[in-house]
Amino acid sequence: LRPHDRRAAVSDQPATPLDQLEALAVQEQEIDDGLTQIEIYTMSGLLGLWWHGPRDAERVVLACGGAMGGTLGPGRLFHRLGRTLTGEGIGTIRIDYRLPNDLPACTHDAAAAADWAARQGARRMVAMGHSFGGAVAIRLAVALDEHCVGVVTFATQSAGCEPADQLGETPLLLIHGSRDELLPVRASEMVRFLADHGELEVIDGAGHLFDGHGDDLHDRVGSWLGSVWD
Repeated sequence: LRPHDRRAAVSDQPATPLDQLEALAVQEQEIDDGLTQIEIYTMSGLLGLWWHGPRDAERVVLACGGAMGGTLGPGRLFHRLGRTLTGEGIGTIRIDYRLPNDLPACTHDAAAAADWAARQGARRMVAMGHSFGGAVAIRLAVALDEHCVGVVTFATQSAGCEPADQLGETPLLLIHGSRDELLPVRASEMVRFLADHGELEVIDGAGHLFDGHGDDLHDRVGSWLGSVWD
């Protein structure tokens, strides 16, 4: 373990989301070629970051899980997409929340991940989230402002997505399954209504976890990401 850098705490600058965690220590381990696990120890819990791709990537995807936590994503998309984007020089951070289902805390975790990425060189980011994570992604995108170049939600809830009206012209893609057993398609429709823009795609036969539709998600999201970076 090594102590977290607390220099910002004694500067005249406002504390950033990462500084505000007041991390006790940070531990890192390369899991595989292009994948590093980062553990940030705080008094309010352990924040885990699974970082795919180059650490100095200028383009980074921030992937947020659902109310129960988890880092694989719908149809195991987050892990698979992270491996694919690594080959394109794009980073992906899968966020393992300190306190799953706590919207303010999870949004802070996502902002801390973005802060960490920015310190490494990230300048353009895409926020994506599944279910409860859709609200986290929306709120993160608003906080990142011009640094967020796109938002993707999967089977999002509408609760907590009220700030979508502050997204401006940030590209928004909403994907929902026609047979979602937990959240109806109208939840994504509501978020699109709040944002006053966005592409809504309904995958026929898909449930809340998009099991069996991983290829559809991977291909669609990969294509969409290619259109928003520039």
